[in-house]
Amino acid sequence: MTQDYSAASYWKKNLQYLSILLSVWFIVSYGCGILFVDQLNKIRIGGFYLGFWFAQQGAIYVFVILIGIYVQLMKRLDRQYNVHEQEADPS
Repeated sequence: MTQDYSAASYWKKNLQYLSILLSVWFIVSYGCGILFVDQLNKIRIGGFYLGFWFAQQGAIYVFVILIGIYVQLMKRLDRQYNVHEQEADPS
């Protein structure tokens, strides 16, 4: 593989990861917090309606989890394309 092809495929895969993860976040935050709130409010967790919980806290938790997933995916992608950071020598 040439360097240009490698960089292009690396960024294409990176954008694919971003698109999927941001779509999941959008569905959870907008869908569960606004669109599906009436159906979700039929379920209660800890005294709160599930739709309210997703709008107030659930979307934030999902976003933090998605950040962790993105970090793991990028570590694997960096190793695959050999662009991962190497630890610096402390001396």
